[in-house]
Amino acid sequence: MWRSFLRLRHAGRRFLNPPRGALTASVGPGPNPLTPARAYAPPTERKRFYQNVSITQGEGGFEINLDHRKLKTPQAKLFTVPSEALAIAVATEWDSQQDTIKFYTMHLVTSSRTSAPDAHGWLPRTTLCNTSLDNPTQRNKDQLIRAAVKFLDTDTICYRVEEPATLVELQKNEWDPIIEWAEKRYDVEIGSSTSIMGPSIPARTREVLVSHLASYNMWALQGIEFVVTQLKSLVLTLGLMDLRLTVEQAVLLSRLEEEYQIQKWGNIEWAHDYELQELRARTAAGTLFVHLCSESATVKHKLLQQ
Repeated sequence: MWRSFLRLRHAGRRFLNPPRGALTASVGPGPNPLTPARAYAPPTERKRFYQNVSITQGEGGFEINLDHRKLKTPQAKLFTVPSEALAIAVATEWDSQQDTIKFYTMHLVTSSRTSAPDAHGWLPRTTLCNTSLDNPTQRNKDQLIRAAVKFLDTDTICYRVEEPATLVELQKNEWDPIIEWAEKRYDVEIGSSTSIMGPSIPARTREVLVSHLASYNMWALQGIEFVVTQLKSLVLTLGLMDLRLTVEQAVLLSRLEEEYQIQKWGNIEWAHDYELQELRARTAAGTLFVHLCSESATVKHKLLQQ
């Protein structure tokens, strides 16, 4: 009976939010550019076409150069990032490539289906940095914040089962402390529910979290939404941003029911292991991206509030 309930509950959630891996990551017209790539997409590799990677500071920020080529966005804008730390991280991804460029290892800037730059240094299909630069969905700061907060309606850790008892206990022991932390940290009410419709989130909770997210800049908000879509949880994402959780903890908490099912019914090694590692890598990249895009004063202020 409980398996039927889980299928019904997840069907309701997937109607509101596509499941992890439902769409291929892309930018430009079409699906949300921040949606994760299919777990079974073949790895993309290209022969390394450059010798040196360098960073230069221009009027618009820090630029990445592959030999004499300046990287550009899919909309042909100059690829620039707002902080030197982020530029170093992106340059390191490019410089760490060997004879072939393994785009699926470059989570900070590229998706697993990225093509090599053309003669003008254009990266046709990328996420995070290029999404922040091109803003293909043309959303403003308020729309980004609202999109992230809307995930509270279908937040993974707010949905609970009524049986079996072992899974009920597992959810209570693992998820309740995070919800309690978030409620205390932001002085809000979140709660949980066994209803397919999820918990009833008070209007004040939304207002407080909207106000909190407004303290981040546009680049960081793109990263926050990216992480939220990976974990299907705003609460877990907030835990990551405030350093309450590690990436490994947040990922395992977001996959609690899946891990329970694997323990009970067995592991499909190539599929489950790959999905877990990919989710960790994407979540880590998104979290690092947010911190590197945030102003140092803002980060210090948030840390002092803990």
